[in-house]
Amino acid sequence: MTVHRLSRADARRIAVRAQLLERTRPTELLDLVRHLTLLQIDPTAAIAPNADLVAWSRLGSSYSTSDLSTALESRELIELSALIRPSEDLALFRAEMAEWPGRGELRAWQVHIRDWVQANEACRRDILDRLGSSGPLPSRDLPDTCAVPWASTGWTNNQNVIKLLDFMVQRGEVATAGRKGRERLWDLATRVYPDDPVVPVDDALRIRNERRLHALGIARARAPVSPMEPNDVGEAGEPASVEGVKGTWRVDPSYLGQPFSGRAAVLSPFDRLLHDRRRTMELFEFEYYLEMYKPAANRRWGTSRCRSCTATGWSASLTPPPTAKPACFGSTPSTRMCSSPSR
Repeated sequence: MTVHRLSRADARRIAVRAQLLERTRPTELLDLVRHLTLLQIDPTAAIAPNADLVAWSRLGSSYSTSDLSTALESRELIELSALIRPSEDLALFRAEMAEWPGRGELRAWQVHIRDWVQANEACRRDILDRLGSSGPLPSRDLPDTCAVPWASTGWTNNQNVIKLLDFMVQRGEVATAGRKGRERLWDLATRVYPDDPVVPVDDALRIRNERRLHALGIARARAPVSPMEPNDVGEAGEPASVEGVKGTWRVDPSYLGQPFSGRAAVLSPFDRLLHDRRRTMELFEFEYYLEMYKPAANRRWGTSRCRSCTATGWSASLTPPPTAKPACFGSTPSTRMCSSPSR
């Protein structure tokens, strides 16, 4: 197969176009999420929650936070492992859930979590019984009858119910039925997920790779493991090389040779255009860090900085002042411009 040879400018425009950040904006939230495949939920909201920022940066002033709330309440969109996805996409994950914790020979960490869940089988059944009779419920209202506590050096240490719920989501047993503020409400998955035909694992992985590439435009076939959503796309698309960048990429051929009309856009720190920091450095020559979880003394820029993107690169960073209130969508978010090298 012919390898498409792209300049960096070509690759950047493909990435921007794929993320629906061209001058022509999308008009409908559901169509937007179906194209992007997901909106990430994150508790950091110095300006506004990430999901709202991503939607606003594409849809513009027509976007209202109530649009997202309504779509979640009606279950046209569903939360899966802190990612908002179109409800019909759950069919692409159900077969993989049935094979939890994985296919073939398991890695050591998979064996560890399998054994931990098995050791707490009684607690798992208690949670299912409580949700079956009284769900949806917050995690604090679910019984912690774990025989073996969850051990961690991080904040999840001894957070037995929370960790067990996370694994039960991966098994397809429970689901996030909604939220009360930032707190998740849990219920049986059969009450939340649509009863659509399940797509076999191999077909589902192929379709997810194809859709991920269509949302990213250009990506690596293989990339380091990402804890939420992969950054790689397998054999989806067609091979490509980018001038000045080592290695081979995969590109969605539908974006090749298309006219481009750019605009400036303010991006969430978790925006998928820049979420893969290695790709951001290779294609845009922009060194990007998330620093809200770093100790203050080790930060170079600040806790939460939104990036200002143009068709050719990054031109500025926006940092909310300490007293900033959440943005009111339909207007410009309240931010303070801070100087940053244009790249």
